[in-house]
Amino acid sequence: MLQLGAVTVSYLEHDCFRIEAGGKVLYTDPFKIRDQRRRADYVTVSHDHYDHLNGESLDRVLKPSTVIVASESCRGKLDGKAKVVRYLKPGETYRDEGLSITAVPAYNTNKFRSPGQAFHPRNYNGTGFIIELSGARLYHAGDTDLIKEMEGLGAIDLAFLPVSGTYVMTAEEAVEAAKKISPAVAVPMHWGAIVGSRSDAEKFVAGVSAFGRAQLLDKE
Repeated sequence: MLQLGAVTVSYLEHDCFRIEAGGKVLYTDPFKIRDQRRRADYVTVSHDHYDHLNGESLDRVLKPSTVIVASESCRGKLDGKAKVVRYLKPGETYRDEGLSITAVPAYNTNKFRSPGQAFHPRNYNGTGFIIELSGARLYHAGDTDLIKEMEGLGAIDLAFLPVSGTYVMTAEEAVEAAKKISPAVAVPMHWGAIVGSRSDAEKFVAGVSAFGRAQLLDKE
């Protein structure tokens, strides 16, 4: 668990974090998690791949009033899951009392399923999210490589960056991303569930610690 001012962050699995602040609870990309006692006021879903948009895991965090904020790539695949579902393209923002969630680009530049076919093409409209609450700006990168848009995110208090390679940045690429973003704290994700290992997360933390602050969160 990590405490950042009024914000409490717990790592559950893969790209799934529980973020608590101001009496509200937000989950990112629920996947391979147990039933959650603290149900979601908000859920973000970065794209429609099964390890990010996962109906079984979503059911473990939802309550009747949950708001789901998802990338445009998820359109139509979350209908009926929650009373309110908002689909965002990069640059679009969802706002609620004391909270804003802005979609930002997430795509591959050098991870391909076949020649010229990226796992996450730019026009696929998967996203990362900038989450602003209780005075903090959090960046959940989604499934992405090191991309030019990371230079324009503004001040970031906490960055969740994928480190496994194969479908997303390698640990070394994620260190370079942290240099561009310059968050107050960087946390590795996307390891240990499908691809990547704890050693990738440790390598990332060691690399970032040479110029900034990084923290490896144990899975809850």
